[in-house]
Amino acid sequence: MSTTPRAVLTDFGGVLTSSVFEAFETYSVSVSGDPTLFGTLFRAEPAAGALLVEHECGRIDQADFERGIAELLAPRGIVVPAPGFVDSFQALLRPDEEMIAAMRALRAAGVPVAIVSNSLGDDAYAGYDLTELADTSVISGEVGVRKPSRAIYEIACTRLGVEPAECVMIDDLEHNLQGAARLGIVGLHHTDSKRTVAMLAEWFGISV
Repeated sequence: MSTTPRAVLTDFGGVLTSSVFEAFETYSVSVSGDPTLFGTLFRAEPAAGALLVEHECGRIDQADFERGIAELLAPRGIVVPAPGFVDSFQALLRPDEEMIAAMRALRAAGVPVAIVSNSLGDDAYAGYDLTELADTSVISGEVGVRKPSRAIYEIACTRLGVEPAECVMIDDLEHNLQGAARLGIVGLHHTDSKRTVAMLAEWFGISV
């Protein structure tokens, strides 16, 4: 990095939890036998992608999102509970204790931390104390804008009182990091907790 980082922005699902990709694959298999079902649906079906954007930006609630997805899947002979399937998917995610410990260590060292998350479901963060893990949480459904829009990262930086160039963004999706990079935020692509924690230890001198 050209400057010493002062603050950390982090994704929630897939960084502070187990893999979102694996959870989608597991749930896809459970309802269709095809592990690629939901991944392909959101990438290749414009109507599904639009529903996801509307939900993540808080313009439709979980129940409306689920009904819309169920209607798209029904002609394929695939039945998902609507409402209900988002909760079944979320139940597959588990806390990543190593990453959670890293967030605690960062805060204990005085490093400002913000969670920057695209929300899925009306209660996606149940069971997690976000106020313990971060100084602020910027949730797409609450602020009306989603990653990779620059605006959501700007909100996080403003709340922390830091410049974008002073921040590191951790995310399991590279296109979200590309959005942050447009503001000068350094990206850390999360693929493995040990690697991510090692990078944070190098930058911020924490011990986990």
